[in-house]
Amino acid sequence: MDTNFSAEDLAFRDEVVAFLETAWTDEHEAHLRDPQAGMQAIIDWQKRLHARGWLAPGWPVEYGGTDWTTTQSFIFETERATAGAPDVPPFALKMVAPVIYTYGSDEQKQRFLPRILSSEDWWCQGYSEPGAGSDLASLKTKAELDGDEYVVNGAKIWTTYAQYADWIFCLVRTDSSGRKQAGITFLLIDMKSPGITVNPIETIDGVYSLNEVLFDNVRVPVENRIGEQDQGWTYAKALLAHERTAIAGVADSRRHLGEIRELARQEVSGGRALLEDPAFQARLSSVEIELMALEYTELRVLAAMAEGSGPGVESSLLKIKGTEVQQSVQQLRIDVAGYYCGVIAGESGDIGHSFGSEARRAYMYGRASTIYGGSNEVQKNITAKFVLGL
Repeated sequence: MDTNFSAEDLAFRDEVVAFLETAWTDEHEAHLRDPQAGMQAIIDWQKRLHARGWLAPGWPVEYGGTDWTTTQSFIFETERATAGAPDVPPFALKMVAPVIYTYGSDEQKQRFLPRILSSEDWWCQGYSEPGAGSDLASLKTKAELDGDEYVVNGAKIWTTYAQYADWIFCLVRTDSSGRKQAGITFLLIDMKSPGITVNPIETIDGVYSLNEVLFDNVRVPVENRIGEQDQGWTYAKALLAHERTAIAGVADSRRHLGEIRELARQEVSGGRALLEDPAFQARLSSVEIELMALEYTELRVLAAMAEGSGPGVESSLLKIKGTEVQQSVQQLRIDVAGYYCGVIAGESGDIGHSFGSEARRAYMYGRASTIYGGSNEVQKNITAKFVLGL
Protein backbone atom coordinates (compact mmCIF):
# COMPACT_ATOMS: atom_id res chain seq x y z
CA MET A 1 0.00 0.00 0.00
CA ASP A 2 1.51 3.33 -1.14
CA THR A 3 1.30 5.84 1.70
CA ASN A 4 2.65 8.82 -0.25
CA PHE A 5 0.23 11.50 -1.44
CA SER A 6 0.21 12.30 -5.15
CA ALA A 7 0.16 15.85 -6.48
CA GLU A 8 -3.58 15.46 -7.04
CA ASP A 9 -4.05 14.31 -3.44
CA LEU A 10 -2.10 17.30 -2.12
CA ALA A 11 -4.21 19.65 -4.25
CA PHE A 12 -7.35 18.02 -2.86
CA ARG A 13 -6.05 18.46 0.68
CA ASP A 14 -5.54 22.17 0.03
CA GLU A 15 -9.11 22.35 -1.27
CA VAL A 16 -10.46 20.67 1.87
CA VAL A 17 -8.44 22.92 4.18
CA ALA A 18 -9.67 26.04 2.36
CA PHE A 19 -13.28 24.87 2.64
CA LEU A 20 -12.98 24.12 6.35
CA GLU A 21 -11.46 27.51 7.10
CA THR A 22 -14.72 29.18 6.08
CA ALA A 23 -17.28 26.41 6.67
CA TRP A 24 -16.21 25.58 10.23
CA THR A 25 -15.29 28.47 12.52
CA ASP A 26 -14.89 29.02 16.26
CA GLU A 27 -18.43 30.40 16.28
CA HIS A 28 -19.78 27.18 14.80
CA GLU A 29 -17.84 25.15 17.36
CA ALA A 30 -19.25 27.27 20.21
CA HIS A 31 -22.77 26.55 18.96
CA LEU A 32 -21.97 22.84 18.83
CA ARG A 33 -20.99 22.89 22.51
CA ASP A 34 -24.25 24.59 23.48
CA PRO A 35 -26.76 21.91 24.59
CA GLN A 36 -29.65 24.03 23.31
CA ALA A 37 -28.16 24.90 19.92
CA GLY A 38 -26.02 21.79 19.38
CA MET A 39 -28.45 19.85 17.22
CA GLN A 40 -29.15 22.80 14.95
CA ALA A 41 -25.40 23.35 14.65
CA ILE A 42 -24.98 19.78 13.38
CA ILE A 43 -27.82 20.23 10.89
CA ASP A 44 -26.29 23.49 9.65
CA TRP A 45 -22.93 21.73 9.27
CA GLN A 46 -24.53 18.94 7.25
CA LYS A 47 -26.20 21.49 4.99
CA ARG A 48 -22.88 23.23 4.35
CA LEU A 49 -21.32 19.88 3.43
CA HIS A 50 -24.29 19.07 1.19
CA ALA A 51 -24.04 22.42 -0.58
CA ARG A 52 -20.38 21.60 -1.30
CA GLY A 53 -21.33 18.09 -2.45
CA TRP A 54 -19.31 16.46 0.31
CA LEU A 55 -21.95 15.14 2.70
CA ALA A 56 -22.09 11.49 1.58
CA PRO A 57 -18.64 10.42 0.31
CA GLY A 58 -19.39 6.73 0.79
CA TRP A 59 -22.56 6.76 -1.34
CA PRO A 60 -22.67 5.76 -5.01
CA VAL A 61 -22.42 8.80 -7.27
CA GLU A 62 -25.88 8.24 -8.75
CA TYR A 63 -27.43 8.82 -5.32
CA GLY A 64 -25.33 11.82 -4.35
CA GLY A 65 -21.93 10.37 -3.45
CA THR A 66 -18.61 12.08 -4.17
CA ASP A 67 -16.70 9.42 -6.12
CA TRP A 68 -13.70 10.13 -3.90
CA THR A 69 -10.78 7.75 -3.86
CA THR A 70 -9.85 5.97 -0.64
CA THR A 71 -7.02 8.45 -0.17
CA GLN A 72 -9.33 11.44 -0.64
CA SER A 73 -11.77 10.07 1.95
CA PHE A 74 -8.87 9.62 4.35
CA ILE A 75 -7.61 13.16 3.68
CA PHE A 76 -11.03 14.69 4.26
CA GLU A 77 -11.56 12.85 7.55
CA THR A 78 -8.08 13.82 8.74
CA GLU A 79 -8.50 17.51 7.93
CA ARG A 80 -12.07 17.57 9.24
CA ALA A 81 -10.92 16.25 12.59
CA THR A 82 -7.87 18.53 12.66
CA ALA A 83 -10.15 21.53 12.18
CA GLY A 84 -12.34 20.36 15.07
CA ALA A 85 -15.39 19.94 12.84
CA PRO A 86 -17.73 17.11 13.92
CA ASP A 87 -18.29 13.89 12.10
CA VAL A 88 -21.88 13.69 10.89
CA PRO A 89 -24.23 11.48 12.96
CA PRO A 90 -24.08 8.05 11.35
CA PHE A 91 -27.67 6.83 11.62
CA ALA A 92 -28.99 8.29 8.37
CA LEU A 93 -25.94 8.83 6.18
CA LYS A 94 -23.75 5.87 7.14
CA MET A 95 -26.21 3.26 8.36
CA VAL A 96 -29.74 3.27 6.97
CA ALA A 97 -28.88 4.98 3.67
CA PRO A 98 -26.52 2.17 2.51
CA VAL A 99 -29.28 -0.33 3.32
CA ILE A 100 -31.82 1.69 1.35
CA TYR A 101 -29.68 2.18 -1.76
CA THR A 102 -28.48 -1.45 -1.66
CA TYR A 103 -31.65 -3.34 -0.76
CA GLY A 104 -34.51 -0.83 -1.01
CA SER A 105 -37.02 -0.43 -3.82
CA ASP A 106 -36.73 2.34 -6.40
CA GLU A 107 -39.62 4.12 -4.70
CA GLN A 108 -37.86 3.96 -1.32
CA LYS A 109 -34.64 5.31 -2.81
CA GLN A 110 -36.47 8.23 -4.42
CA ARG A 111 -38.47 8.92 -1.27
CA PHE A 112 -35.81 8.75 1.43
CA LEU A 113 -32.33 9.37 0.03
CA PRO A 114 -32.85 12.99 -1.16
CA ARG A 115 -34.36 13.97 2.20
CA ILE A 116 -31.42 12.42 4.04
CA LEU A 117 -28.99 14.40 1.90
CA SER A 118 -30.89 17.66 2.45
CA SER A 119 -31.09 17.01 6.24
CA GLU A 120 -34.88 17.29 6.05
CA ASP A 121 -35.26 13.93 7.77
CA TRP A 122 -33.45 12.93 10.97
CA TRP A 123 -33.11 9.20 11.70
CA CYS A 124 -32.55 7.03 14.75
CA GLN A 125 -31.81 3.33 15.13
CA GLY A 126 -34.27 0.83 16.61
CA TYR A 127 -32.09 -2.18 17.33
CA SER A 128 -31.32 -2.71 21.03
CA GLU A 129 -34.09 -3.84 23.37
CA PRO A 130 -34.42 -4.49 27.10
CA GLY A 131 -32.92 -7.97 27.44
CA ALA A 132 -31.63 -8.05 23.85
CA GLY A 133 -28.66 -5.74 23.49
CA SER A 134 -25.55 -7.45 22.19
CA ASP A 135 -27.65 -10.55 21.47
CA LEU A 136 -29.60 -8.59 18.90
CA ALA A 137 -31.28 -11.63 17.35
CA SER A 138 -33.15 -12.19 20.63
CA LEU A 139 -35.31 -9.11 20.01
CA LYS A 140 -39.00 -9.39 20.91
CA THR A 141 -40.61 -6.31 19.36
CA LYS A 142 -43.32 -7.92 17.24
CA ALA A 143 -44.84 -6.88 13.91
CA GLU A 144 -48.01 -8.65 12.76
CA LEU A 145 -49.30 -8.25 9.22
CA ASP A 146 -52.81 -6.79 9.00
CA GLY A 147 -53.79 -6.24 5.38
CA ASP A 148 -51.31 -3.82 3.85
CA GLU A 149 -49.92 -2.72 7.22
CA TYR A 150 -47.80 -4.14 10.02
CA VAL A 151 -48.96 -3.63 13.61
CA VAL A 152 -45.89 -3.12 15.79
CA ASN A 153 -45.73 -3.65 19.57
CA GLY A 154 -42.67 -3.65 21.81
CA ALA A 155 -39.80 -1.47 23.03
CA LYS A 156 -36.39 -0.26 21.92
CA ILE A 157 -33.78 1.19 24.26
CA TRP A 158 -30.58 3.27 24.14
CA THR A 159 -32.02 4.97 21.06
CA THR A 160 -29.73 7.91 20.31
CA TYR A 161 -31.41 11.19 19.24
CA ALA A 162 -34.89 9.64 19.15
CA GLN A 163 -36.17 12.89 20.67
CA TYR A 164 -35.26 14.67 17.41
CA ALA A 165 -35.92 11.89 14.90
CA ASP A 166 -38.44 12.00 12.08
CA TRP A 167 -37.90 8.31 11.27
CA ILE A 168 -36.61 5.18 12.97
CA PHE A 169 -35.27 2.08 11.21
CA CYS A 170 -36.29 -0.98 13.20
CA LEU A 171 -35.70 -4.67 13.42
CA VAL A 172 -38.93 -6.44 14.36
CA ARG A 173 -39.96 -10.04 14.96
CA THR A 174 -42.32 -11.36 12.26
CA ASP A 175 -41.81 -15.10 12.82
CA SER A 176 -40.87 -17.04 15.96
CA SER A 177 -41.11 -20.57 14.58
CA GLY A 178 -37.54 -21.11 13.38
CA ARG A 179 -34.03 -19.83 14.03
CA LYS A 180 -34.18 -16.49 15.80
CA GLN A 181 -32.21 -14.82 12.99
CA ALA A 182 -34.67 -16.09 10.37
CA GLY A 183 -37.82 -14.34 11.56
CA ILE A 184 -36.66 -10.70 11.60
CA THR A 185 -37.93 -7.95 9.31
CA PHE A 186 -36.45 -4.48 8.63
CA LEU A 187 -39.02 -1.65 8.82
CA LEU A 188 -38.81 2.12 8.32
CA ILE A 189 -41.22 3.77 10.78
CA ASP A 190 -42.46 7.35 10.88
CA MET A 191 -41.81 8.66 14.40
CA LYS A 192 -45.02 10.72 14.21
CA SER A 193 -47.09 7.54 13.98
CA PRO A 194 -49.79 7.19 16.69
CA GLY A 195 -48.71 4.82 19.44
CA ILE A 196 -45.01 5.82 19.65
CA THR A 197 -43.75 7.13 23.00
CA VAL A 198 -40.22 8.45 23.56
CA ASN A 199 -38.91 8.41 27.15
CA PRO A 200 -35.60 10.16 27.91
CA ILE A 201 -32.60 8.41 29.49
CA GLU A 202 -30.01 10.68 31.10
CA THR A 203 -26.57 9.10 31.20
CA ILE A 204 -23.74 9.46 33.74
CA ASP A 205 -22.20 12.32 31.75
CA GLY A 206 -25.31 14.42 32.40
CA VAL A 207 -26.22 14.67 28.71
CA TYR A 208 -29.59 13.71 27.25
CA SER A 209 -29.03 11.85 24.00
CA LEU A 210 -30.46 8.37 24.71
CA ASN A 211 -34.07 7.24 24.89
CA GLU A 212 -36.48 4.40 25.36
CA VAL A 213 -38.95 4.11 22.46
CA LEU A 214 -42.25 2.30 23.04
CA PHE A 215 -44.54 0.96 20.30
CA ASP A 216 -48.23 0.43 21.11
CA ASN A 217 -50.17 -0.90 18.10
CA VAL A 218 -48.16 1.28 15.73
CA ARG A 219 -49.28 0.83 12.11
CA VAL A 220 -46.58 0.73 9.46
CA PRO A 221 -47.35 0.43 5.72
CA VAL A 222 -45.91 -2.66 4.05
CA GLU A 223 -44.28 -0.30 1.53
CA ASN A 224 -41.95 0.78 4.36
CA ARG A 225 -40.43 -2.69 4.60
CA ILE A 226 -36.90 -3.09 3.28
CA GLY A 227 -36.57 -6.17 1.09
CA GLU A 228 -38.41 -9.35 1.98
CA GLN A 229 -40.25 -10.25 5.17
CA ASP A 230 -38.21 -12.39 7.59
CA GLN A 231 -34.97 -11.52 5.77
CA GLY A 232 -34.10 -8.46 7.85
CA TRP A 233 -31.12 -10.12 9.52
CA THR A 234 -29.25 -10.01 6.21
CA TYR A 235 -29.79 -6.26 5.91
CA ALA A 236 -29.04 -5.71 9.60
CA LYS A 237 -25.62 -7.38 9.34
CA ALA A 238 -24.67 -5.16 6.40
CA LEU A 239 -25.72 -2.09 8.36
CA LEU A 240 -23.79 -3.16 11.47
CA ALA A 241 -20.61 -3.59 9.42
CA HIS A 242 -20.89 0.05 8.30
CA GLU A 243 -21.65 1.15 11.87
CA ARG A 244 -18.65 -0.63 13.38
CA THR A 245 -16.31 0.77 10.77
CA ALA A 246 -17.54 4.29 11.58
CA ILE A 247 -17.18 3.75 15.34
CA ALA A 248 -13.37 3.37 15.05
CA GLY A 249 -13.01 7.17 15.08
CA VAL A 250 -9.35 7.24 14.03
CA ALA A 251 -9.23 10.87 12.85
CA ASP A 252 -10.88 12.23 15.99
CA SER A 253 -8.63 10.19 18.28
CA ARG A 254 -5.61 11.61 16.46
CA ARG A 255 -6.87 15.16 17.00
CA HIS A 256 -7.50 14.54 20.71
CA LEU A 257 -4.00 13.12 21.10
CA GLY A 258 -2.59 16.29 19.57
CA GLU A 259 -4.58 18.38 22.05
CA ILE A 260 -3.35 16.22 24.91
CA ARG A 261 0.27 16.62 23.85
CA GLU A 262 -0.08 20.42 23.69
CA LEU A 263 -1.88 20.67 27.03
CA ALA A 264 0.65 18.37 28.69
CA ARG A 265 3.39 20.66 27.38
CA GLN A 266 1.68 23.68 29.01
CA GLU A 267 0.84 22.04 32.34
CA VAL A 268 3.78 22.66 34.64
CA SER A 269 4.37 21.74 38.27
CA GLY A 270 7.67 22.02 40.11
CA GLY A 271 9.30 23.50 37.03
CA ARG A 272 8.60 20.46 34.84
CA ALA A 273 5.86 19.98 32.28
CA LEU A 274 3.69 16.88 32.41
CA LEU A 275 4.92 16.03 28.91
CA GLU A 276 8.43 15.61 30.35
CA ASP A 277 7.28 13.01 32.84
CA PRO A 278 8.71 9.63 31.66
CA ALA A 279 5.67 7.66 32.77
CA PHE A 280 3.30 10.00 30.94
CA GLN A 281 5.53 9.94 27.85
CA ALA A 282 5.41 6.15 27.83
CA ARG A 283 1.60 6.12 28.07
CA LEU A 284 1.22 8.72 25.34
CA SER A 285 3.63 6.91 23.02
CA SER A 286 1.88 3.60 23.59
CA VAL A 287 -1.49 5.04 22.56
CA GLU A 288 0.05 6.75 19.52
CA ILE A 289 1.53 3.44 18.35
CA GLU A 290 -1.81 1.67 18.77
CA LEU A 291 -3.54 4.47 16.85
CA MET A 292 -1.04 4.29 14.00
CA ALA A 293 -1.61 0.54 13.63
CA LEU A 294 -5.37 1.12 13.70
CA GLU A 295 -5.04 3.80 11.04
CA TYR A 296 -3.30 1.44 8.63
CA THR A 297 -5.94 -1.22 9.26
CA GLU A 298 -8.65 1.31 8.47
CA LEU A 299 -6.87 2.27 5.25
CA ARG A 300 -6.77 -1.38 4.18
CA VAL A 301 -10.52 -1.71 4.82
CA LEU A 302 -11.24 1.50 2.91
CA ALA A 303 -9.09 0.29 0.01
CA ALA A 304 -11.03 -2.99 -0.13
CA MET A 305 -14.33 -1.09 -0.06
CA ALA A 306 -13.14 1.15 -2.90
CA GLU A 307 -12.63 -1.98 -5.00
CA GLY A 308 -16.21 -3.06 -4.41
CA SER A 309 -15.82 -5.20 -1.32
CA GLY A 310 -18.10 -4.52 1.64
CA PRO A 311 -16.66 -4.09 5.13
CA GLY A 312 -16.30 -7.63 6.43
CA VAL A 313 -14.96 -9.03 9.66
CA GLU A 314 -12.36 -6.25 9.58
CA SER A 315 -15.11 -3.92 10.79
CA SER A 316 -15.16 -5.90 14.05
CA LEU A 317 -11.41 -5.45 14.43
CA LEU A 318 -11.74 -1.72 13.82
CA LYS A 319 -14.54 -1.48 16.37
CA ILE A 320 -12.58 -3.35 19.04
CA LYS A 321 -9.31 -1.50 18.71
CA GLY A 322 -10.89 1.84 17.84
CA THR A 323 -12.98 1.98 21.01
CA GLU A 324 -10.11 0.75 23.16
CA VAL A 325 -7.92 3.55 21.79
CA GLN A 326 -10.71 6.06 22.38
CA GLN A 327 -10.95 5.06 26.03
CA SER A 328 -7.16 5.31 26.43
CA VAL A 329 -7.25 8.80 24.93
CA GLN A 330 -10.13 9.80 27.22
CA GLN A 331 -8.16 8.59 30.24
CA LEU A 332 -5.17 10.67 29.18
CA ARG A 333 -7.36 13.76 28.69
CA ILE A 334 -8.86 13.56 32.14
CA ASP A 335 -5.44 12.91 33.69
CA VAL A 336 -4.09 16.08 32.07
CA ALA A 337 -7.13 18.03 33.27
CA GLY A 338 -6.48 16.99 36.85
CA TYR A 339 -2.67 17.15 36.92
CA TYR A 340 -1.80 18.92 40.19
CA CYS A 341 -4.81 21.23 39.63
CA GLY A 342 -7.82 19.15 40.54
CA VAL A 343 -9.27 21.74 42.89
CA ILE A 344 -8.91 24.81 40.67
CA ALA A 345 -12.10 25.84 38.86
CA GLY A 346 -11.67 26.61 35.18
CA GLU A 347 -13.58 29.01 32.96
CA SER A 348 -16.41 26.53 32.64
CA GLY A 349 -16.96 26.56 36.40
CA ASP A 350 -16.12 22.86 36.51
CA ILE A 351 -13.24 21.25 38.36
CA GLY A 352 -9.83 21.56 36.70
CA HIS A 353 -8.97 23.37 33.48
CA SER A 354 -11.49 25.07 31.23
CA PHE A 355 -11.37 21.87 29.16
CA GLY A 356 -11.94 19.74 32.27
CA SER A 357 -15.71 19.62 31.86
CA GLU A 358 -15.45 18.33 28.30
CA ALA A 359 -12.80 15.80 29.32
CA ARG A 360 -15.01 14.54 32.14
CA ARG A 361 -18.09 14.17 29.93
CA ALA A 362 -16.10 12.39 27.22
CA TYR A 363 -14.63 10.01 29.80
CA MET A 364 -18.02 9.22 31.32
CA TYR A 365 -19.83 8.65 28.03
CA GLY A 366 -16.83 6.85 26.55
CA ARG A 367 -17.20 3.97 29.02
CA ALA A 368 -20.05 2.79 26.79
CA SER A 369 -18.08 2.78 23.53
CA THR A 370 -16.86 -0.78 24.01
CA ILE A 371 -20.50 -1.85 24.49
CA TYR A 372 -22.59 -0.02 21.88
CA GLY A 373 -22.46 -1.11 18.25
CA GLY A 374 -22.11 -4.68 19.47
CA SER A 375 -19.96 -5.21 22.56
CA ASN A 376 -16.26 -5.86 22.06
CA GLU A 377 -16.69 -9.32 23.54
CA VAL A 378 -19.17 -10.13 20.77
CA GLN A 379 -16.79 -8.68 18.16
CA LYS A 380 -14.02 -10.93 19.45
CA ASN A 381 -16.33 -13.92 19.06
CA ILE A 382 -17.10 -12.88 15.46
CA THR A 383 -13.39 -12.52 14.73
CA ALA A 384 -12.62 -15.91 16.30
CA LYS A 385 -15.31 -17.58 14.22
CA PHE A 386 -14.69 -16.05 10.80
CA VAL A 387 -10.93 -15.45 10.94
CA LEU A 388 -9.61 -18.21 13.18
CA GLY A 389 -12.34 -20.77 12.45
CA LEU A 390 -12.97 -21.42 16.13
